[in-house]
Amino acid sequence: MSNKIRVLAVDDSAVMRRLLLEAIASDPALELAGTAGNGLSALAMIERLQPDIVTLDIEMPHMNGLETLKEIRSKHAKLPVIMCSSLTSKGATATIECLSLGASDYVTKPERVSNLDMGIQMLKDTLIAKVLALCPKGSGTARSSKPVGGGWNYAHPSGGAIDVVAIGCSTGGPKALAEVLPSLPGDFPVPIVIVQHMPAEFTRALAERLSGICALPVREAYEGAELLPGAVWIARGDYHMTVVRQGTRCYLATPQTEPENFCRPSVDVLFRSLADAFGGRVLALVLTGMGQDGLRGCTRLAELGAQVVVQDEGSSVVWGMPGFVARSGLAQAVLPLNQIASEVAFRVNASRSAAA
Repeated sequence: MSNKIRVLAVDDSAVMRRLLLEAIASDPALELAGTAGNGLSALAMIERLQPDIVTLDIEMPHMNGLETLKEIRSKHAKLPVIMCSSLTSKGATATIECLSLGASDYVTKPERVSNLDMGIQMLKDTLIAKVLALCPKGSGTARSSKPVGGGWNYAHPSGGAIDVVAIGCSTGGPKALAEVLPSLPGDFPVPIVIVQHMPAEFTRALAERLSGICALPVREAYEGAELLPGAVWIARGDYHMTVVRQGTRCYLATPQTEPENFCRPSVDVLFRSLADAFGGRVLALVLTGMGQDGLRGCTRLAELGAQVVVQDEGSSVVWGMPGFVARSGLAQAVLPLNQIASEVAFRVNASRSAAA
């Protein structure tokens, strides 16, 4: 039996199906299980072909991507699904909705490319790594077997009262944020700053959606915004987000400097700026995500006595970012997603009561 990752590509465009076919065929760890032109066909092919992962277009006739995703999740809760979206405001809003309903990740469709080869290369640059991360059987990567709450070399914070909460996430992040943030009260006593790896149109749509389901206001970051208690800021796509202290007040900056860890915004950039502005008075959360963005920032914060909490492997879509931090011994807690919000509230309130 082949150990290759079997991909079902679903898109109503014959050109896009061709691009997906060529991109998948370019990697020896992948093979195309089949293609479908609409959601109804896709549902039938999932039952017949049993693919390891599905790429799913959003706008299709007969049954669109959102409707198809709901059907997939009702029968196959764990089947990885990557949405293929246009880089538009409408596409961003639809993609955020899909991610909130359980889509594993997304890629943006190649647009305004001069030839097929350029489109194939764009998909290879974005899609392949995400497929491999979501289906580790084909990547040969070992996964940690350490139990939650046991065997970890926990760090010991000494930074005092928590004055800000910082969150870093990537693959699976929108759904994780949609579980954590609405569980926090409207009188939450400190600001929250978030880096979620996404393009600009998508971060704006994400902020709008989260603001609609949270007691706290959620906004996309802009230059010069003052960091105040009870407000949530999400870094704008294609811009870093940093915090700058001016006396007793702190403000957001949105530099468009070079990417770090191939990311802009970068979690490391945000976390380093918080170390400069707040020292150890930070609670850093690293949630589900691919890669290791956030590891160096957590290292710097931990050196100053900040508190670090990461999502566990079992509840993460991809245990890359939180896994690197956990294995480095920087976290005080490695928790399932459904325990993160209560842990945040407890740590913030306890630290501030102790310092009062």
